[in-house]
Amino acid sequence: MSIAAEPEQTEEQAARLSLSTAAARNLATTTKSAPQMQGISSRWLLRMLPWVQVDGGTYRVNRRLTYAVGRGRVAFVREGAELRVVPPTLAELPALRGVEDEDLLAELASRCTQREFARGEVIVEAGSAVDEILLVGHGKIDRIRPGKYDHDSAVGSLAEGDHLGDEALTDPDATWDFGVRAATAGTLLALPAAAFRELAARSEALAAALERFRADAGQPANHKGEADIALASGHDGEPDLPGTFVDYELAPREYELSVAQTVLRVHSRVADLYNQPMNQVEQQLKLTIEALRERQEHEMVNNPDFGLLHNADPKQRIQTHSGPPTPDDMDELLTRRRGTKLLTAHPRTIAAFGRECNRRGLYPDHLDVAGTRVTAWRGVPLFPCDKIPIADGHTSSVLAMRTGADDQGVVGLHQIGIPDEYEPGLNVRFMGINPKAVVSYLVSTYFSVAVLVPDALGILENVEIARPRA
Repeated sequence: MSIAAEPEQTEEQAARLSLSTAAARNLATTTKSAPQMQGISSRWLLRMLPWVQVDGGTYRVNRRLTYAVGRGRVAFVREGAELRVVPPTLAELPALRGVEDEDLLAELASRCTQREFARGEVIVEAGSAVDEILLVGHGKIDRIRPGKYDHDSAVGSLAEGDHLGDEALTDPDATWDFGVRAATAGTLLALPAAAFRELAARSEALAAALERFRADAGQPANHKGEADIALASGHDGEPDLPGTFVDYELAPREYELSVAQTVLRVHSRVADLYNQPMNQVEQQLKLTIEALRERQEHEMVNNPDFGLLHNADPKQRIQTHSGPPTPDDMDELLTRRRGTKLLTAHPRTIAAFGRECNRRGLYPDHLDVAGTRVTAWRGVPLFPCDKIPIADGHTSSVLAMRTGADDQGVVGLHQIGIPDEYEPGLNVRFMGINPKAVVSYLVSTYFSVAVLVPDALGILENVEIARPRA
């Protein structure tokens, strides 16, 4: 029988006069934190939007009848040096709304000719005949009007996807009442008005769309394009007063609640044996809900169907004057609507705005919101939102919103009181235990966001946020 040799003591162990901390930990209970997560953001959008209860799962936005259909944006594809318009997106031109004949739209697209322009180049002279529709494929152009005191003024900028010259489709004698100058180098696609009229002469669908557009353009409307309400004012005596009524849209938009879901799996052995001092299921659920809320805010900003970036009216999309977000740009964004309640932008965009303020010696306001100091401009808080994308690493957007149903603004949509509700609009449902003893829970949150009237939401686009080289 052999006797095992005792392990030799190290010099450190021989010289130690007290118990080591490594040994003491075997008899001690460590103090531990709950599981931490880096992916939690401030989620100001979820916190600041007023939420509307949607009992039926669908929210219908009723509006006054609008004759002036909003101008959409045309999409392009590039193959080498050639830029081509995506034919179905030509239906975003007001005169082509409702045209679904893809062959017809493809033929119109084939009639477009590509034209390059350099920075500072005059593309259109004011007063010249409007004989083509211009589609901006790349770059930025400015609309120029003569100023009152012998100088030209830029009255608006257009960027990729915008178009101008629609007057040529309804009025052969139309002239440009403004000039167009290139703010950057870029590419245009020009659709000759003559080619359009030639196709309309032999296409019933195109002729019908054009006639419908002319009829709508001739209807009495206010400056927002809504069907006019006949009124009388400033009269004396007993004149006959006009009769009127308020017409509504016949096909209002409906928002269905969207969903973000996942299946949380926890082994029963973990749930049974390792619940002290922290409940494992609760900790797993807590971090899962945080991830779902992050995805919810991402969808509310970026979803192609109801996301804010995709649902802003083209008339409420503006371009920066020079590239970076200047105080002038923020002022123009605010003037596009009454009662702007909040601005939101990527943190790097806010930093770029701060640099522009520093360059001009300006100091933005700061407001205390829910115990947090946030940057503000003209008294409107500017909240960070890292869900707003940064395109190509150097351009982003700034969103401006009027909020609340009572103020005809932007509202969040949810439904509370759903079965197995864990948080408002979020439920956790037990799905069972599989043969491997894994317990499953379905975690779901239901939500959407609606813009009640077009001017409730505005976007400052193509904001350059890269720091300029010294």
